[in-house]
Amino acid sequence: MEKITPFLMFEGKAEEAMNYYTSIIEDSVITSISRYGANQAGAEGSVFQATFTLKGREYRCIDSHVKHAFTFTPSFSLFITADTEEEIDRLFKQLSENGAVLMPLGDYSFSKKFGWVVDKFGVSWQINLP
Repeated sequence: MEKITPFLMFEGKAEEAMNYYTSIIEDSVITSISRYGANQAGAEGSVFQATFTLKGREYRCIDSHVKHAFTFTPSFSLFITADTEEEIDRLFKQLSENGAVLMPLGDYSFSKKFGWVVDKFGVSWQINLP
């Protein structure tokens, strides 16, 4: 086994999500995108398969051409350990914009400052300042 990579399935928003994540998280980049072509299962130009890195961790994603009765769930989330209070405040604000706050930023027994959000794409993020 070479490695295990988180895989995110979007419905038409994969490229927008990758661009957003790599723009707000430093040291992050889209590394490859292949697109559906004419007469293929997905919408022409949408993401057939892509990879991107966030702080060095690789993720894969697609735009599913199949409509599913499910989406992302908060039972699986991406966990960020922030270095500064400014960073956690910025990321919390950006990731919760047009999304939802599951736990507001606060001092919890397990963390000096912690927040949990669902972003505008439906992906859940826990943000921690130890």
